Amino acid sequence: MLYFAKWKVALVMVLCLMGVAFAAPNFFSEQAAERLPSWLPHKQINLGLDLQGGSHLLLEVEVNAVVVERLESLVDSIRAELRQERIGYTGLGVTDSQTVNVRIRQEDRIDRAVELIRELGNPMAPDIFGQGGGVDIEVSADSAGLVSVTLTEQAVRDRKKAAVEQSIEIVRRRVDEVGTREPTIQRQGEDRILVQLPGVKDPERIKRLLGKTAKLTFRLLDTTTTVEDARRGRIPPGSVLLEADTQEDSAAQYVVRKRVYVSGENLVDSQPTYDQGRPVVSFRFDAVGGKRFGDVTKDNVGRPLAIVLDGKVISAPQIREPILGGSGIITGNFTVQQANDLAVLLRAGALPAPLKILEERTVGPDLGADSIRAGKIAGVLAFVFVMIFMALAYGLFGLAADIALLVNIALIAGALSVLQATLTLPGIAGIVLTIGMAVDANVLVFERIREELRTGKTPFAAVEAGYRRALTTIIDANVTTLIAAILLFEFGSGPVKGFAVTLAIGIVTSLFTAITVARLMIAQWLRQRRPAALPI
Repeated sequence: MLYFAKWKVALVMVLCLMGVAFAAPNFFSEQAAERLPSWLPHKQINLGLDLQGGSHLLLEVEVNAVVVERLESLVDSIRAELRQERIGYTGLGVTDSQTVNVRIRQEDRIDRAVELIRELGNPMAPDIFGQGGGVDIEVSADSAGLVSVTLTEQAVRDRKKAAVEQSIEIVRRRVDEVGTREPTIQRQGEDRILVQLPGVKDPERIKRLLGKTAKLTFRLLDTTTTVEDARRGRIPPGSVLLEADTQEDSAAQYVVRKRVYVSGENLVDSQPTYDQGRPVVSFRFDAVGGKRFGDVTKDNVGRPLAIVLDGKVISAPQIREPILGGSGIITGNFTVQQANDLAVLLRAGALPAPLKILEERTVGPDLGADSIRAGKIAGVLAFVFVMIFMALAYGLFGLAADIALLVNIALIAGALSVLQATLTLPGIAGIVLTIGMAVDANVLVFERIREELRTGKTPFAAVEAGYRRALTTIIDANVTTLIAAILLFEFGSGPVKGFAVTLAIGIVTSLFTAITVARLMIAQWLRQRRPAALPI
């Protein structure tokens, strides 16, 4: 136990030096750390919301919106299929949260109508147990010609689940686009998303970005009627009256065709830029979107093209010539910030369903600074008291344990920096706890050495036996605590995860410093001094 090969000594020294090197940037300001030589580590520990302030949001995904959207698309598809087959119908529409009804006028065409509607169902994959599958709709008809189309329970459940998962991904993209460092974005319950953004200086902008669904569509204006007639209720079939998203005239409206020629799903990039000195947003389609955009502009030269975002017309320029390059610009009365935000929204993609803010909390940086100060005081006091106790209780061996404790703290800080883990206030509590746990292994070893000395063994033999016989107990105690930390991380959330991370890292580093670093120092001292008695 006390023999170390030269390569083992070198490896221990290298690991200790690496820990110190990766921990060192945390003692500099962020600007100073960035100015360090390129061959030195630059990463610093990320501070959580409770330490550096920021924004805390609890969002609810309005999952029923995706069900309604599917039903509305069924209505449009059923209308198109029945008209194409020249089947007379009446009363087509959504009657409740999961059903579309339509009455077929011709009795002899009911079966054909049912057949056509069934073909509109989307296939569903079976679950891991092989259950489910088929299509997402159930179609039934009575003798009076009333055809009912209902979404299956599995379809509703799968759509809601997919909406939440996709919303989390879109929220993460939007947050990453604004450069927020180490955000916490995680699911809570069935339809809620927790968003914690440390260091955010403009929480209102984040709320605006997350609050927009950002569904972009390109449609043609309906020039067969006027806005005044539409306001009186005379809207042509296949058209809809939409408001304009403009600050100059909030009452402006447009009559827009319902048909979507190109959507934001076909966008591959969007960037803020300038056109004639005004902020605009440039966009670029994929191959499919570029072809569709080229076709609609080629076939409708001279007609206005409406650019619709979340049900509002942000621009309606006239098509002067075919746009065949698959790119274009969105003009409007944008400020620089609005153009940047719109580009972010389009790049990140549209949310499948609206998000509702249930809880909002802003943590000021002063509170975080107070928490850091309190954590530093607690850590320093714990460290000093532990060092004094070990030195008084175990003499020279206690000093070796104190040096190992210093190395342990450096390794924890270095590991947090390398892993870019987020340090929270409970995380500081975890570090303080590991300070006590770090010397616990040494206490077990030293007490065992004392017991071996009482049996009459030589100093060298007593130390050898002490480390060998205490090793199993030390490993068992730390492994059980490590398992608890892993479970806390796996099933906990927010501050609990922060505590679990620092606790787990501290356990690993404590094992290394207690049974390796401290043992190496004691072994080297024994070989050099060969004492007749141990100062313990």
